Amino acid sequence: QVQLVESGGGLVQAGGSLTLSCAASGSTFPITDMGWYRQAPGKQREVVATKPSGDSTNYADAVQGRFTISRDNARNTVFLPMNTLKPEDTAVYYCNARFWAGTNWSNIWGQGTQVTVSS
Repeated sequence: QVQLVESGGGLVQAGGSLTLSCAASGSTFPITDMGWYRQAPGKQREVVATKPSGDSTNYADAVQGRFTISRDNARNTVFLPMNTLKPEDTAVYYCNARFWAGTNWSNIWGQGTQVTVSS
């Protein structure tokens, strides 16, 4: 069974930086997409950045230019360095992995890591 383990959240002042990491384990199938989503109190979960196994990346407009997603495909790990953090970046950040499991797509979520940006 695939599991995602996240790390790197915490409390930081506005303008500071944090790096989130997420490692997938237990997959017998290649992981196609990995990415980060976030959910702030009272809001719906939203995409932050996603990265397929190839060279492309996708970012939410709100984080473009400040966050950079990268993957280590050999280790099934995805990273999210976050720079110039703003109070509005405060949320629980969730790692996501998607892969074809032979007969259907599987969509796996991590447990979430809290990021708090103080003003």
